[in-house]
Amino acid sequence: GILEKIRLYLIKKLLPHLEDRRKYHQEFASSTSFHGVHNIVQTRSKTRKVLWLLVVAGCLAIVIWQICSRFIYYFSWPTTTTVVVQYVEKVKFPAVTFCNLNRFQAHAVSNLRIVFLIWNIVSVVLQKFAVEEKYSQELNDFLLGNQNFSIQEFTRKNGFYLNSSTLLECEFFGKPCYPQDFEHVFTEYGNCFTFNHNDLPARRVSLSGRGLHLLFDVQQEKFSDEPALGYTDAGITFVIHSPKELPRFDGLGLLTPVGMHAQVAIRQLKSIIQEYPWGECKPDIKLQYHQIYSTNGCLQECKARYIQDWCGCLPFILPGNGTECDLLKFYNCVYPAVYDIEIKGLCTVGTHNSTCPTPCEETDYPTTVTYSSFGGEKAIKYFSAKLKKSPEYIRQNLVRIDIKYHDLSYKITQQQKALTISELLADVGGQLGLFCGASMITIIELLEYVFTNFCWMCIFLLLKAPEMPQWNNPSQNQPTHKEKKKGIQEC
Repeated sequence: GILEKIRLYLIKKLLPHLEDRRKYHQEFASSTSFHGVHNIVQTRSKTRKVLWLLVVAGCLAIVIWQICSRFIYYFSWPTTTTVVVQYVEKVKFPAVTFCNLNRFQAHAVSNLRIVFLIWNIVSVVLQKFAVEEKYSQELNDFLLGNQNFSIQEFTRKNGFYLNSSTLLECEFFGKPCYPQDFEHVFTEYGNCFTFNHNDLPARRVSLSGRGLHLLFDVQQEKFSDEPALGYTDAGITFVIHSPKELPRFDGLGLLTPVGMHAQVAIRQLKSIIQEYPWGECKPDIKLQYHQIYSTNGCLQECKARYIQDWCGCLPFILPGNGTECDLLKFYNCVYPAVYDIEIKGLCTVGTHNSTCPTPCEETDYPTTVTYSSFGGEKAIKYFSAKLKKSPEYIRQNLVRIDIKYHDLSYKITQQQKALTISELLADVGGQLGLFCGASMITIIELLEYVFTNFCWMCIFLLLKAPEMPQWNNPSQNQPTHKEKKKGIQEC
């Protein structure tokens, strides 16, 4: 009953007669805005029908090929890079971190070699160092006998310091600056000092050729590194970086030896990277102990998390609020843990799927450095009388550094999408219009036509389903062999 009523309803209301369906197909082919189809249907000449069929099929094939190629190109996530130079009236001055190549005072401890070895173990989290096996027993004896020894306090008190005796002259944009304007920071060079660490608004340069002018006294007679361990240079190393980022000396520091005058011309370069999959950055990554994201800051926080989990303490040279590691934990746990992190690749840098991907926006300061010998004969005599030091001392200890902007401009290197969604739609629409004269209305017409025929097919299958043969007992529903034979004889 109910199934029969549904079937009758489908036959009468939804499924047109065969003639009506043929008429619908004829009207669609004659009235569609898909160019060329109506010429195939309405033309009586068989030759013209074949020609128009070939034309429409060829154009359709070209359209499909072009559209597929555009989609393949879009999903390859192409990018382009644009470089723009902006000239401004004022430009922010970067932060500059200065370190003495001599890390510790020679008179601070009797066995200075042990202090260097301990410092290498501490700073291995920032730069790769290796402790030679021949010093391992001597180092173990020192650690066991000096468990309360704090390398952090020792370095702060007996390392390089910045005061009026080491910073002889300081001038920024025509105004004097003082040691109090520098912020203390630990790096692989021990005590270092950063100028413009707070990114003060007043420290903006409005004239090229002027900037930061410094005169250092490295005081070689007080500071002495161990040549047997590879510390053979004397002078000042410095790195120019963004005020909100940590200084990074590994391969990026600039060196100025004693008795030299370094003139540093800097430019500001901003890099804007696209997010994944076009670029390699992740815009949603935030750092816990740094204001802005950087790969160096992210790498330090990553190492700090793993070391704190493994050793239960945190090296003072890394950011965080954990319990400070003592010397034994540095040697027995932190030192092996850093190599384990590097071997297993637990803290990686660069790509999107790495622990610390590239930042979406980064500011660098490319530099051009020129050197000259510090002071002529009259200058040597002047500083010798002023400092009450011998001319030989002036040549062996003084370092002059001038840092200034090359010009009042900054360069923006921006990574952009080579093909956006709107451009992809424009390409697809242009190909459809050029070869088929189709538009969005044409696509809707085709979808309506396909959907209507799909519905008719579904109704036809539903009506045919109850007429399928029943697979029951053949003795009840099918004639036996004798009945078939009898029926054939009667016929």
